[in-house]
Amino acid sequence: MQLTLDEIAELATRVFASNGCDEANTRALVRTIVAAERDKCLSHGLFRVPGYVASLRSGKVKGAADPTVGSKTPVMISVDGDDGFAPLALERSAPVLAQAAKTMGVAVAAVTRTHHFAALWPEVERLAGQGLIAMACTNYIPVVAPMGGLKPIFGTNPLAIAWPRPDRDPVVLDMATSAMARGEVQIAAREGHALPPGTGLDANGRPSTDPAEILKGVLLPFGGHKGSGLALMVELLSAAAIGERFSFESAEQDNKDGGPPRGGEFMLALSPELLAGPSWAGHAETFFACFDAIEGARLPGSRRMANRLDQGPRQVDDALVERVRGLCA
Repeated sequence: MQLTLDEIAELATRVFASNGCDEANTRALVRTIVAAERDKCLSHGLFRVPGYVASLRSGKVKGAADPTVGSKTPVMISVDGDDGFAPLALERSAPVLAQAAKTMGVAVAAVTRTHHFAALWPEVERLAGQGLIAMACTNYIPVVAPMGGLKPIFGTNPLAIAWPRPDRDPVVLDMATSAMARGEVQIAAREGHALPPGTGLDANGRPSTDPAEILKGVLLPFGGHKGSGLALMVELLSAAAIGERFSFESAEQDNKDGGPPRGGEFMLALSPELLAGPSWAGHAETFFACFDAIEGARLPGSRRMANRLDQGPRQVDDALVERVRGLCA
């Protein structure tokens, strides 16, 4: 069915408000959901709502969480999510992280005690809008096997990097280190689409293109040892480096309600103005001019930015809409 962005916002507001979220958390979640649907990132929009609600109803996540932001040093920001969903904690921490990076040239944030269920591009885009280079990564629960292995140890372990472009959309890379994001595999299973070879293995360790069978088995890292190595580093940055749970620890302590596990997020912000000098933007644009001159080349995130220009109704799975509406009771 078709829903306008306003209708999506209204539906998301009703479902979160009727399931224990206070106003601040509801608004942050709605902004996240609507942004995903606006940019046609189907695996991170309304598709995530049943999982959010499950965690609210089970009591795993606090609907009235009150995240706090502090500074351990002038360049080390600590964010305590108060066992809530990540969007509000990320929104509150962004101004503090941005100011530290603008003042000191570089700053990092350790976001802990949150439940992250969205894409990473909203937080890095927010910082890029402040003229900063931004990076973020987080883990999940084990669903990805390392290169050469059959047992999962990594989450999909996404990594996002944003490059600011004054007066233009930033360049934003947001990618899972697995061959495919798990939400996309779930949508493919719902719609009966086969997946490319190399996406995952079935429960018996055999290569499969059937998303339903892959969900019973494991996803594979993208690019073999390269994706596996990146997944390892994301695991270390988003757990060991900030004092949060590894993916296997999140799984061991999760209540299996279908919602996001507790975990952390590592964030980094750099000031190109302080690092490279006032000519940084113009210099970067000479590279982008060369890139754009290559026929068929497309900057990361450009399709999402183009989708954003369309403010018309969005196609939403009708069974999903009915399910979400039923959660408003």
